[in-house]
Amino acid sequence: MPDPVPPRNPAMAVAAGAMKAQQSRMRVIAENIANADSTSPVAGGEPYRRQVPVFQSRTVDGVTGVVLAEVRPDQGDFRMDYDPSHPAANADGYVMRPNVNTLVEAMDMREAQRAYEANLNIIETARAMESRLLEILKK
Repeated sequence: MPDPVPPRNPAMAVAAGAMKAQQSRMRVIAENIANADSTSPVAGGEPYRRQVPVFQSRTVDGVTGVVLAEVRPDQGDFRMDYDPSHPAANADGYVMRPNVNTLVEAMDMREAQRAYEANLNIIETARAMESRLLEILKK
Protein backbone atom coordinates (compact mmCIF):
# COMPACT_ATOMS: atom_id res chain seq x y z
CA MET A 1 0.00 0.00 0.00
CA PRO A 2 1.51 3.40 -0.97
CA ASP A 3 2.29 5.98 1.68
CA PRO A 4 -0.47 8.55 2.10
CA VAL A 5 0.34 12.04 0.83
CA PRO A 6 0.88 14.35 3.79
CA PRO A 7 -1.56 17.26 4.04
CA ARG A 8 -0.29 20.46 2.49
CA ASN A 9 0.41 23.30 4.89
CA PRO A 10 -1.47 26.34 3.57
CA ALA A 11 0.85 28.81 5.30
CA MET A 12 3.88 27.23 3.65
CA ALA A 13 2.17 27.15 0.25
CA VAL A 14 1.25 30.84 0.40
CA ALA A 15 4.70 31.84 1.63
CA ALA A 16 6.46 29.74 -1.03
CA GLY A 17 4.35 31.34 -3.77
CA ALA A 18 5.11 34.80 -2.42
CA MET A 19 8.84 33.99 -2.32
CA LYS A 20 8.73 32.94 -5.95
CA ALA A 21 6.92 36.18 -6.88
CA GLN A 22 9.47 38.30 -4.99
CA GLN A 23 12.33 36.42 -6.64
CA SER A 24 10.86 37.28 -10.05
CA ARG A 25 10.43 40.88 -8.93
CA MET A 26 14.12 41.05 -7.95
CA ARG A 27 15.07 39.78 -11.43
CA VAL A 28 13.02 42.56 -13.06
CA ILE A 29 14.60 45.17 -10.77
CA ALA A 30 18.10 43.86 -11.56
CA GLU A 31 17.35 44.15 -15.28
CA ASN A 32 16.21 47.74 -14.77
CA ILE A 33 19.40 48.62 -12.89
CA ALA A 34 21.57 46.92 -15.51
CA ASN A 35 19.95 48.99 -18.26
CA ALA A 36 19.80 52.33 -16.40
CA ASP A 37 22.41 53.86 -18.71
CA SER A 38 21.42 52.14 -21.95
CA THR A 39 20.68 54.30 -24.96
CA SER A 40 19.21 53.56 -28.33
CA PRO A 41 21.56 52.02 -30.91
CA VAL A 42 20.21 54.47 -33.50
CA ALA A 43 20.07 58.25 -33.47
CA GLY A 44 16.76 59.54 -32.10
CA GLY A 45 15.57 56.06 -31.11
CA GLU A 46 14.02 55.04 -27.81
CA PRO A 47 16.26 53.68 -25.04
CA TYR A 48 15.47 50.90 -22.60
CA ARG A 49 12.07 51.36 -20.93
CA ARG A 50 11.78 50.51 -17.22
CA GLN A 51 9.82 47.33 -16.51
CA VAL A 52 7.29 47.09 -13.66
CA PRO A 53 6.22 43.78 -12.08
CA VAL A 54 2.46 43.33 -11.56
CA PHE A 55 1.25 40.98 -8.83
CA GLN A 56 -2.12 39.25 -8.71
CA SER A 57 -3.87 37.21 -6.06
CA ARG A 58 -4.56 33.62 -7.01
CA THR A 59 -6.45 30.88 -5.19
CA VAL A 60 -5.01 27.37 -5.34
CA ASP A 61 -6.46 24.50 -3.32
CA GLY A 62 -8.63 26.93 -1.34
CA VAL A 63 -5.70 29.10 -0.33
CA THR A 64 -5.20 32.61 -1.69
CA GLY A 65 -1.65 33.63 -2.48
CA VAL A 66 0.17 35.96 -4.81
CA VAL A 67 1.85 35.44 -8.17
CA LEU A 68 3.69 37.64 -10.61
CA ALA A 69 0.98 38.08 -13.25
CA GLU A 70 2.97 40.08 -15.80
CA VAL A 71 5.72 42.58 -16.37
CA ARG A 72 4.62 45.86 -17.93
CA PRO A 73 6.68 48.67 -19.41
CA ASP A 74 6.65 51.88 -17.38
CA GLN A 75 5.07 54.57 -19.57
CA GLY A 76 6.88 57.38 -17.74
CA ASP A 77 8.84 59.98 -19.69
CA PHE A 78 12.43 59.36 -20.72
CA ARG A 79 15.14 61.68 -19.44
CA MET A 80 16.57 64.04 -22.05
CA ASP A 81 20.25 65.03 -21.95
CA TYR A 82 21.87 67.51 -24.27
CA ASP A 83 24.85 65.76 -25.86
CA PRO A 84 25.07 66.44 -29.60
CA SER A 85 28.23 64.30 -29.94
CA HIS A 86 26.48 61.15 -28.68
CA PRO A 87 25.66 58.60 -31.43
CA ALA A 88 22.05 58.32 -30.18
CA ALA A 89 21.43 62.10 -30.21
CA ASN A 90 18.42 63.34 -32.16
CA ALA A 91 18.49 66.20 -34.68
CA ASP A 92 18.36 68.76 -31.84
CA GLY A 93 21.33 67.16 -30.03
CA TYR A 94 19.31 65.54 -27.23
CA VAL A 95 19.82 61.94 -26.14
CA MET A 96 16.88 60.02 -24.65
CA ARG A 97 17.92 58.18 -21.50
CA PRO A 98 15.99 55.33 -19.83
CA ASN A 99 13.22 56.20 -17.41
CA VAL A 100 15.04 54.22 -14.71
CA ASN A 101 15.88 55.88 -11.39
CA THR A 102 18.50 53.68 -9.71
CA LEU A 103 17.63 55.05 -6.26
CA VAL A 104 14.00 53.94 -6.69
CA GLU A 105 15.17 50.57 -8.00
CA ALA A 106 17.49 50.11 -5.00
CA MET A 107 14.62 50.86 -2.62
CA ASP A 108 12.35 48.44 -4.51
CA MET A 109 15.06 45.78 -4.34
CA ARG A 110 15.39 46.21 -0.58
CA GLU A 111 11.61 45.98 -0.17
CA ALA A 112 11.52 42.79 -2.25
CA GLN A 113 14.36 41.31 -0.17
CA ARG A 114 12.51 42.07 3.06
CA ALA A 115 9.30 40.53 1.73
CA TYR A 116 11.27 37.44 0.65
CA GLU A 117 12.86 37.17 4.11
CA ALA A 118 9.49 37.61 5.84
CA ASN A 119 8.02 34.74 3.82
CA LEU A 120 11.06 32.60 4.57
CA ASN A 121 10.44 33.25 8.28
CA ILE A 122 6.84 32.12 7.84
CA ILE A 123 8.02 28.82 6.34
CA GLU A 124 10.56 28.30 9.11
CA THR A 125 7.95 29.05 11.78
CA ALA A 126 5.41 26.71 10.17
CA ARG A 127 8.02 23.93 10.04
CA ALA A 128 8.92 24.48 13.68
CA MET A 129 5.23 24.37 14.65
CA GLU A 130 4.69 21.13 12.73
CA SER A 131 7.78 19.61 14.31
CA ARG A 132 6.64 20.63 17.78
CA LEU A 133 3.17 19.19 17.10
CA LEU A 134 4.70 15.86 16.08
CA GLU A 135 6.74 15.82 19.31
CA ILE A 136 3.59 16.46 21.35
CA LEU A 137 1.67 13.72 19.51
CA LYS A 138 4.48 11.19 20.17
CA LYS A 139 4.10 11.56 23.93
